[in-house]
Amino acid sequence: MTNYELPRVWSAADSNQGKFSGINRPTAGSRFEQVLPKGEKPFQLYSLGTPNGVKVTILLEELLALGIKEADYDLYKISIMDGEQFGAGFVEVNPNSKIPALLDQSSANDIRIFESANILLYLAEKFEQFIPKEVEKRTEVLNWLFWQAGSAPFVGGGFGHFFNYAPEKIEYAINRFTMETKRQLDLLDKELATRPYIAGDEYTIADIAIWSWYGQLVLDKLYKNSAEFLDASSYTHLVEWAKRIENRPAVQKALDIEYKSL
Repeated sequence: MTNYELPRVWSAADSNQGKFSGINRPTAGSRFEQVLPKGEKPFQLYSLGTPNGVKVTILLEELLALGIKEADYDLYKISIMDGEQFGAGFVEVNPNSKIPALLDQSSANDIRIFESANILLYLAEKFEQFIPKEVEKRTEVLNWLFWQAGSAPFVGGGFGHFFNYAPEKIEYAINRFTMETKRQLDLLDKELATRPYIAGDEYTIADIAIWSWYGQLVLDKLYKNSAEFLDASSYTHLVEWAKRIENRPAVQKALDIEYKSL
């Protein structure tokens, strides 16, 4: 038990943010001037190798593997621990100051796209790949794409934070988010027992989105020793799916790609 008592009015100055102290603030907007670099390729991706970040590099590499040269991109690293996401240039692309953010330079005017699920949907629709055209199949893909967007915060912001990042181990918080994370893993395992991919017989943006979080989680690629803690090996269908996607050449390339510094 902690001795923490709720103040009548919360203050950021009195809060312990652990390793994130000095980065997180309760206000939005830019904090300093910044000009983002821009290359000549159609897409400019400002990102980092986090689960949300790798979603986009995986899809772009999958598109390039299909011979779609129009999906070529320049990749720039946004060092979130150094606060680069709060620079004026990045905030102009994503006012929410979260990676990844994408600029489409192939249009008459640059189009900004933020939120990783929206970026996946934008690219899939633009190139008509990794999303079915039939309304029933397309809807099922979107069901799972938005499920991931709504569910993953329990894994990253909840389980991962209190299991891996919090300055102290809080039993109640770990139990709360472990319970929900395991329920989600069980859901995915049950679904994958009936079909090869999340939304059916085809590999889609739903698989890319979900693998980046849950696939990496059960393969122990996110938080050290968390796969053992979660008894991930018991979710046999989910683990088999995760390994199968991990072995895709485009996925391997996306995970190993080099980022350019700002």
